[in-house]
Amino acid sequence: MKAVHFGAGNIGRGFIGLLLSNAGYEVTFVARNEKKVQLLQQQKQYAVTLANEARDTEIVGNVTAISGKNKEAVSQAIAEADLVTTAVGVSALKHIAGAIAAGIERRLLLGSDRPLHIIACENAIGGSTQLKQRVYKHLAPDLQERAERCIAFPNAAVDRIVPVQNHEDFLRVTVEPYYEWVIDRSAMLEGHQPIEGVKYVDDLQPYIERKLFTVNTGHAVAAYHGYLEGYDTIQDVMGDSRIKAEVQGVLRETGHLLTAKFGLDEKKHEKYIAKMLHRFTNPRLTDEVVRVGRSPLRKLSLNDRLVRPALQAHRLGMGIPHLTSAIAAALMFDYPKDEEAVFLQDAIRRQGIHEVITDHMGIPHKHAIHQQIVDSYGSLKENYSAVLK
Repeated sequence: MKAVHFGAGNIGRGFIGLLLSNAGYEVTFVARNEKKVQLLQQQKQYAVTLANEARDTEIVGNVTAISGKNKEAVSQAIAEADLVTTAVGVSALKHIAGAIAAGIERRLLLGSDRPLHIIACENAIGGSTQLKQRVYKHLAPDLQERAERCIAFPNAAVDRIVPVQNHEDFLRVTVEPYYEWVIDRSAMLEGHQPIEGVKYVDDLQPYIERKLFTVNTGHAVAAYHGYLEGYDTIQDVMGDSRIKAEVQGVLRETGHLLTAKFGLDEKKHEKYIAKMLHRFTNPRLTDEVVRVGRSPLRKLSLNDRLVRPALQAHRLGMGIPHLTSAIAAALMFDYPKDEEAVFLQDAIRRQGIHEVITDHMGIPHKHAIHQQIVDSYGSLKENYSAVLK
């Protein structure tokens, strides 16, 4: 079996590529980094080390790579593939949609009607659906009609912490032991080959929102409050009892939302929260605050990890003081090496906090939590006035 995976970063190699190789796929990475492409072509393997006490290491074989610039080779690989996956970041899906469309077109023009699943393994709700919409913009209507019969874009939820790292071996990657990859079985074509280690469900929404509103929300809260306190790593942040209490407060709020919305067992969800918090403290991983907090505009967008649960919880009549405080902390993320952070701070200076909350977060002035966020922002500004630039 052949799989094409877009993105040879740490998640691509240490998570998706690892599972696909172990499931018997020949994995072809499509990457921008020419050094990685050359090394994968030459070595056809790489090492994945678990951040556990034993530092267990596995060699991932049966892999190669293609440069994203080599459009002919990429389209040919997709034409021959049984599976296409991505781990490039949801904002980068638009940059690979044309290449995927070219591969689909070549596949269909060759007369192939073999089933093909294309799965966006991104931190986003409906990532594969978003990718499909972008891909179809590059396909003529008749090809779209043909694609509907043999190509599917099932949504997925993925979870594994893989921090930024540097190894002498350029391809080696260190990952946490925990992982979860859940795929919407209801959107898959008949006769699909299950991937070992993947969970298939008929209703993905509870899984993807549970993960997004617990792991991603909790991580972001730790990062933004930790940044204001001057911490370098998430592990350091979680050692601060006050910030840890803020993270726990947010996860209680999102937990109440999730259990009410999806009927989750409260005790089981409490155990899930405890397990996720424990992951944040893994001493064998060094996860930088500025990495976790990067791209604040995306993380403050209407359907992402902070604003979406806040609005949903408010709609159900739930109090969200910790969530609004976390949103305010995100609005203060001014890391100068992050383009979105720089843009955000400039927008606040130019437009004022009210307009930024309305224009960039989609929360109108008249909405009740708009003023709650403004009040939290004002309190944090006052508390941190001595350390703010």
